[in-house]
Amino acid sequence: MNNPVSSTTEQEALLDEIIATSLQAQKQTGPDLRQIHSKSHGLLWGEFIIEPHLPEDLRIGLFKTPQTYPVWIRFSNGGAPQKRGTFNSDSQPDVRGIAIKVINVDGQKVLDDEEKTQDFILNNYPIFLTKDVRDYADLGKAGTGQLTPERMEELTYAFAILQKIASKKIGNPLLIQYWSMAPFKFGDKFVKFSVKPQQPEQPPETVPESENYLRESIVKYLTLEGQEASFDFLIQFYVDDEKTPIENHVQEWQEADSPFIKVATVRIPSQKFDFEERKRLDEGMLFSPWHTLLEHEPVGSVNLSRKRLYSELAQYRREQIAQRLREPQPYTVIQDQPL
Repeated sequence: MNNPVSSTTEQEALLDEIIATSLQAQKQTGPDLRQIHSKSHGLLWGEFIIEPHLPEDLRIGLFKTPQTYPVWIRFSNGGAPQKRGTFNSDSQPDVRGIAIKVINVDGQKVLDDEEKTQDFILNNYPIFLTKDVRDYADLGKAGTGQLTPERMEELTYAFAILQKIASKKIGNPLLIQYWSMAPFKFGDKFVKFSVKPQQPEQPPETVPESENYLRESIVKYLTLEGQEASFDFLIQFYVDDEKTPIENHVQEWQEADSPFIKVATVRIPSQKFDFEERKRLDEGMLFSPWHTLLEHEPVGSVNLSRKRLYSELAQYRREQIAQRLREPQPYTVIQDQPL
């Protein structure tokens, strides 16, 4: 068995490795695109409505006062660009994500780059891909021949999780459940988050062949049919290390051990969003679980790794955009042509 990451120094070294690999890939496939969750299905506006009459122990941080906040919500595929200028088809297996940016949030934040936002990032699977940061770093090398047969064997569980995620068929991102995968503070307690659609879909037997069918399904639902979508925003409390572990990121917190509790509603009105100005806004926006009030600070090693990873990749992306505007370079220098 591989040993857990034994020190902060070792974890930082692993994170350096992940960031270096991600930056290199980002340089090749599109410097001003996200390296993860790069393909967007839409950036939507909506409302984050805190539940009225919450009991005192749930009136924490963002949920302290019943009110309605404006939000931006981004739906995406989890993978990186296939190559420069090309995304994978939506019909290919992938993680599907939702990122929620709550606006006009007062209070002390963990990071100071956004003063009045609270972000939540969730995927359509309740657990993370790997147990720890080391396995996550090595998972990225699995197809390169750099790992020993023994190490590949140790990562079998992660391949099995990827297979389960890949087997999920989705018709409309507005109608499926998402989970935070990793835990967060809730005052002096710990929770995981989930958003569950109020009108869940029946998983389709087959998915459309269109490369962008997930965006098209949202356009059809919100714009052409004029419907609105709503999610219940739920929390699950930590119980103990056996049933709801903080550091074992591949063990699901079972609802039987820790029931979901509704603390808010996410409402997405019918709207038009499939136009160029919205897409530019989408590309410039940064979502991070570390854009948060202190009361909801991320916990656990995977969340800790996301703090630097998200920040440094976003900084690189924004620097690339600024540099292209400030001093254009020839295409041979910036490799700005299809691979």
